[in-house]
Amino acid sequence: MTNNLKLQSEIDTLSYSLGLSISSNFKNQGLDSIKSDFFKKAMDDVYGEEKTLMSKQEAEMWLNSYFKKMQEKSMKKQKESSKGIIEEGDKFLAENSKKEGVVSLPSGLQYKILKKGKGVSPGFTDKVKTHYHGTLLNGQVFDSSVDRGEPISFPVNGVIKGWTEALQLMKPGSKWKLFIPYDLAYGERGAGASIPPYATLVFEVELLEIEK
Repeated sequence: MTNNLKLQSEIDTLSYSLGLSISSNFKNQGLDSIKSDFFKKAMDDVYGEEKTLMSKQEAEMWLNSYFKKMQEKSMKKQKESSKGIIEEGDKFLAENSKKEGVVSLPSGLQYKILKKGKGVSPGFTDKVKTHYHGTLLNGQVFDSSVDRGEPISFPVNGVIKGWTEALQLMKPGSKWKLFIPYDLAYGERGAGASIPPYATLVFEVELLEIEK
């Protein structure tokens, strides 16, 4: 009986540890259960050098297809559960686009110039120094170099899409307010505990200088 098994040797512990690790990973990936007899047969066939029921290549292709379907199903479920926040973002952007001074770009990005700058705009691969203040639509601050009192430098192409697009239009010294739809921000994944999936974001961004 497997209930009477005890860890009495190094190979016992190794075998159980691998089983525990693999099973935990399976469960974390959404696999509620597997058939242990087929799992054991696959191991026995490999270690016993027996003919397997499918080739390793076939198994990998099948698993890739299976996990892709699981991911799509999970994303669809998450999007359905996030319907409220998506609708909130869409409504906000639709109303915001009508406000004076707000410019709407074909990508869906919106901006308002708070302070004009001068000079040449940064390129896609340039490095820039900025000050920024980021909030959700309810005004909750999720990140702010302004609050920290410390500007930050990064490559233009190393940030979210909405920032990358806006920065290439800004001039050094300018300050813009950005209204970024979720697909140009952190999308269906969100970011950490402070930015939920499908969140529309608002940033005040000041382009201090192009470092290059």
